[in-house]
Amino acid sequence: MSRYTGPSWKRSRRLGISLSGTGKEISRRNYAPGVHGPNNRSRVSEYGSQLKEKQKLRWMFGLNERQFRNLFVRAGKIREGKRGVNFMILLERRLDNLVYRLGFASTREQARQLVNHGHVLVNGKRVDIPSYEVQVGEEISLKEKSKSLQQVKDALDQAVARPSFLSFDDNKLVGSLVRLPERDEMEPDIDESLVVEFYNKKL
Repeated sequence: MSRYTGPSWKRSRRLGISLSGTGKEISRRNYAPGVHGPNNRSRVSEYGSQLKEKQKLRWMFGLNERQFRNLFVRAGKIREGKRGVNFMILLERRLDNLVYRLGFASTREQARQLVNHGHVLVNGKRVDIPSYEVQVGEEISLKEKSKSLQQVKDALDQAVARPSFLSFDDNKLVGSLVRLPERDEMEPDIDESLVVEFYNKKL
């Protein structure tokens, strides 16, 4: 499946949520794109609302449909906990997401680029696979030369708070996953039950 290269801000406005996490997309025009603009009052069906929620989560983490569906299937094989919450935990444990959460990048897309280009280390070893599943206790850092990248410096300067399931050493610029996240520590704008309902009809 090819990678989407269209206007990402239109996606955010269509879904009514900032997919990048910066909030810039909907700060000026908080309504769906198109000629009808803020006057668009089209009714959404039950299936439409489920599809919208699925797309919000998938585009937020930047996965294609096959990756996203396969991860959902994996979440269903975890015996403990709810499937929707387990699914979101698997998404949160992706290396590119944790690089973003630690503040090394200002967006998940930028974090994915850092990983792809070999700037990120896990337990001191280079890992260039964005979907790498980080285990509890593993340390995430940057190559020494990569710490001087301007985009990394800017992202670290803008970082305000980090989730409590992560630890971060400001002096060494090393972070780690100390435990699995709780539901209230993950994306509040997502209703994962709608995603589960969507795939229960498909799988």
